[in-house]
Amino acid sequence: MKVAVYHNQKDIRIEEAPVPKIGPDEVLVKMKACGVCGSDLMDWYLEKRAPLVLGHEPSGVIAEKGENVEDFNVGDRVFVHHHVACLKCHYCMRGDYTLCEQFHKTNIIPGGFAEYFKVPHANLKIDTLKIPEKISFEEATLIEPIGCCLRALKKCGIHEGDTIAVIGAGATGVIHTALSKIFGARKTIVCDLIDFRLKIAEKFGADVAVNLLREDLNAIVRKETDGMGVDLAIVTAPNIKAYKAGLEICRKGGKLCVFAPTKPGERLEISPNQFFFNEIQIISSYSTSHVETREALELIKAGKIKADKLITHRFALEDAAKAFKTALENKESLKVIVLGK
Repeated sequence: MKVAVYHNQKDIRIEEAPVPKIGPDEVLVKMKACGVCGSDLMDWYLEKRAPLVLGHEPSGVIAEKGENVEDFNVGDRVFVHHHVACLKCHYCMRGDYTLCEQFHKTNIIPGGFAEYFKVPHANLKIDTLKIPEKISFEEATLIEPIGCCLRALKKCGIHEGDTIAVIGAGATGVIHTALSKIFGARKTIVCDLIDFRLKIAEKFGADVAVNLLREDLNAIVRKETDGMGVDLAIVTAPNIKAYKAGLEICRKGGKLCVFAPTKPGERLEISPNQFFFNEIQIISSYSTSHVETREALELIKAGKIKADKLITHRFALEDAAKAFKTALENKESLKVIVLGK
């Protein structure tokens, strides 16, 4: 079978690999669509593991199932989560599923950018979801990123009537924008450097769109909040300047959501005095769990999030290198999808 092998973000090669053999408790999925995630573009995050097959936002059709599999059948349309927790360790018992040791050891094999991938028993049992006919394979690739954003907002304790700022209007920034309205935000302010993305954010519910190349975010936030600042600033851009901007616009008692990692070694200087007297909270949120993926599927199913409107580019598996280049360089791209046959 063909697989797209990552060597670095500008070196994606189509290679041949054997179709994975499944065990009695596993299934083989024929990939139909898989999204390119922002983390797929971070060389510093991936270079130590390269070469490897990426792709953790896949959907497809079950092509083969093991003899012990009862709840799924050949021909089922499915979304598969690449990581699943054990559900019984110290972290899991407290709802911190993404910190579970098993979470990082469970992976689809070899990855979503392949003609076929194997779903291990744990992934099949805990977080493989059947896709209703009304949802396309392309839309189903958004289950994972929507789930990530859902988890972040729930961790931050967003309240109805809150004022939200989203720093970075990439795919997850736009998803946060849409979800903020579903959660009842009174006003959502979104900023980015690219007008194309800001226009999409407005279509998904942004009340105020700020281009940082032309406008002062802090001044606009103070104007929109009567000088107070936002209740919650969500930083989706992996940039220290973005985090500084987020802290600057938080109100007293406000929250800063750490949603994107910076490169190792980069540091954010903060004042404990400021944090103490202003009672600002910093809340990080990494990945998603089996809880939010189900909620994400229901949001797409109900039409509350128009997942198809987030997709701007589609490429065949054979053109995976073009998909990565587009996601990395095209200023009028949002969600890029790789398609199987």
